[in-house]
Amino acid sequence: MNYLKYTPYLYLVLGIYLVVDSIVKWNDSAENPGLTLVFAGLAFFLFAFRRRYAKRFEARKNNKN
Repeated sequence: MNYLKYTPYLYLVLGIYLVVDSIVKWNDSAENPGLTLVFAGLAFFLFAFRRRYAKRFEARKNNKN
């Protein structure tokens, strides 16, 4: 279960990629970057959420020992 430490960073990388992708598509009238920005915001939220709860669980584990 050590890999769960690194999963929030996947959300961060995905969010950065989606922001860059929406910037590239911004001036193209055929593309809609709005939905991409929504998913980028969701990815950044999930990054913060997972990090917060990972720190909380780590602190709880250290207090029990």
